[in-house]
Amino acid sequence: MQVSIKWLHDYIDFTETSDELADKLTMAGIPVENVVHAGEGLDKVVTGRVEEIKRHPDSDHMFITQVNVGQPENIQIVTGAQNVRQGDIVPVAMIGAKLPNGMKISKGKLRGVPSNGMLCSAEEMNMDLSALRDDQKNGIYILPADTQIGMPVKDTLGLDDDILEFELTANRGDCFSVFGLVREVAVLTGNTPKWPVIKAVEDDDALATDMIKIGIDAPELCSRFSARVLKNVKIMESPEWMRCRLERAGIRAINNVVDVTNFVMVELGQPMHAYDYDHISGKSLTARKAVPGENLHTLDDSSRVAKGEELVIADADKPAGLAGVMGGLESEVTDNTVTVVLEAASFNGASIRRTSRACGLHSEASGRFERGVDVTQTTRALDRAAQLLQDMGACTVTKGIVDVYPVEKQPVTVAFTPEQINNRLGTDIASEKMVEILESLEFRCKADGNGGYTVAVPSWRNDVTFMEDLSEEVARIYGFENIEATTPRGTMVQGVQSPLQDFIDRIKVTLTHIGMNEELSFSFTNPEMFDKMLLPADSPLRKAIPIMNPLTDEAPLVRTSLLASVLENAVRNLSRKNEDIRLYDVAPVFYPKELPLTELPDEVVKVAGFMSGRRNPMSWNTDNEMVDFYDAKGIVEELLVRLNINNCHVEAGEYMAMHPGKTALFKKGREIVAAVGELHPQVAENLGISKKAYIFEMDVPTLMKYSSDKFNFDVLPRYPAIVRDLAMLVDEEVNASDIEDTIARNGGKFFKNVTLFDVYTGKQIEDGKKSMAFTMQFQSNDKTLTDEEVDESFKQILDAVSREFNAELRG
Repeated sequence: MQVSIKWLHDYIDFTETSDELADKLTMAGIPVENVVHAGEGLDKVVTGRVEEIKRHPDSDHMFITQVNVGQPENIQIVTGAQNVRQGDIVPVAMIGAKLPNGMKISKGKLRGVPSNGMLCSAEEMNMDLSALRDDQKNGIYILPADTQIGMPVKDTLGLDDDILEFELTANRGDCFSVFGLVREVAVLTGNTPKWPVIKAVEDDDALATDMIKIGIDAPELCSRFSARVLKNVKIMESPEWMRCRLERAGIRAINNVVDVTNFVMVELGQPMHAYDYDHISGKSLTARKAVPGENLHTLDDSSRVAKGEELVIADADKPAGLAGVMGGLESEVTDNTVTVVLEAASFNGASIRRTSRACGLHSEASGRFERGVDVTQTTRALDRAAQLLQDMGACTVTKGIVDVYPVEKQPVTVAFTPEQINNRLGTDIASEKMVEILESLEFRCKADGNGGYTVAVPSWRNDVTFMEDLSEEVARIYGFENIEATTPRGTMVQGVQSPLQDFIDRIKVTLTHIGMNEELSFSFTNPEMFDKMLLPADSPLRKAIPIMNPLTDEAPLVRTSLLASVLENAVRNLSRKNEDIRLYDVAPVFYPKELPLTELPDEVVKVAGFMSGRRNPMSWNTDNEMVDFYDAKGIVEELLVRLNINNCHVEAGEYMAMHPGKTALFKKGREIVAAVGELHPQVAENLGISKKAYIFEMDVPTLMKYSSDKFNFDVLPRYPAIVRDLAMLVDEEVNASDIEDTIARNGGKFFKNVTLFDVYTGKQIEDGKKSMAFTMQFQSNDKTLTDEEVDESFKQILDAVSREFNAELRG
């Protein structure tokens, strides 16, 4: 946002310099980023008329001029400009001038001829070249023929002005207007604004309601839609004063109708748009959501395909513009336009921001809608625009305004007590002073009889809703420099991590040490991931919290599955040819108790991982074997060991997004501690993953519950162990873990451990069977065991596995 000092002076008188005013505004919370002195460096540049011009005797491209600058005698200036003619009025830099580009003008000679100044170009005077015609950009700048000579050129060109460039915070949408800034200046300088009388004369007998129909089909995105109809429109150049005001605000002048809509937008803060009435199909305009797939043809002559979430202003046949962002090309005001429909509306800021980002379009209008406009000002803006065009003799105004305002904005009131504000600010400001400050900002204060006040908030202050907001208003106008600095008081405590944070650190350190790479991801997801991961339609994970203002349309939900985030990052890496992947994440997921939210959701920290590609880094001394299920299972096992979670039961099972026949569940009782498996083939296809991949997921609170901080240390065995191997035939569906449990239960008091070391199915094994071989260790802490003692335990094991699994002993 930028505005010229002259524009502010149109509505309020003040004696402060632009720099002094900028300081006051900045200290009051309206930060001025920069002050541009438009006429800086032009103090000794005046207007002059070329009375005589002749060629330089010793140059084929230079000229000797005699220039009248309003002094008794003409001055002689040598120039190389080719566009100067006798009688031209030109800017003349006198001796001693220091131009904006740093050039100092002094007496000199050019090819032996004295030169006592310099004729200036637009660039040398630091003029905005983008606002000039091509013939004005090159060579000496030629002034109008009726320009008075001897005048300071900055006065002649309107450069006797300063521009304030603001860096406003998003909450102060009211200050994205000249009127809003004038209100602030009035409070800070103690002067009274000179508001213009806004009134349009309805001098045409036609009724606006008969000519145009207005509708709102998306009231959640458009709270008000107003329109005026202008007839007998004359398209012309805007007056010089208006073009100058707009150019100082950084807006290029186009024609009087477009310029007026831009002028009112900057003046009142209400964006507007003008439509060519003859190009509105059905003579109706409706604020509605775009139909997916329909074409959006905007003023920049670009066509975009609607996604269905954009708000558009549509006529009877097609969109006539992207609401709040940019108008449509077909209904653009041109030199042939004779009837105009002026639109002023109030759109949902979040919707406009999403549309602007999605389309890659940002405009002065969209920036204001994103920050919030005053919904009560639409009809006033229409009157102001009609009034300005009438003053130019450029139109007649039909009777009435077409105004669709389904739910009127109710006044906002905030209660406070002086004690609340003083306690928050650390001040002792009198209540009378607080009321004086608030009422100077046009808040209406009413005493409640109990020492407090009820404050009616102005319609343009959308940012004030709580007592804390009022305290900030009091503080910034009272003056932060007047508030005594105090040392914060409080009890000093040592910052420490919670047990959960320490536990998460242990998980991260372990996974990183065994070769996994930690990823970082947002806590957001896309609903399409639910389908890609084959979640059942009734899965509670589909009950995700929608985000009111998502960072991107690709992630509108708060995630309920960490695996979804890990898989999205894996796909992103694979698409960039990073094919050897070891990813893990430790992060929260969010489970709402009900939707829409009435209370905070449950936040549960999960661990998830993804593996794919080579087992070892590519090198001359390594093979190209790919990771498999047992690599992923080994990572889970190692993590459980490091967390001191022992005696988990491992069984085949099913888990989200995992291959139903290649999934292992680590359990304690009936509770799942971890799940690991191959990525489901259909999920892999849905995600575009062509290689085998393996995933795992764990619940951190569950891991923490079963993790033990106690460790038991045993002395090293003094006596040797006896090892026995057992090979047997069992049915294919028998789990090794079940056999191991049976062996452990029947191994007797000297049994130490059992390990599966071979599984075989082949030609010598009948169908439906498999051969499994286990090695068992027996050991005593008190003596050397005899074969007879071990044989007894071994026989018990054989009997048990034969009885429970119908196992056949192999020789």
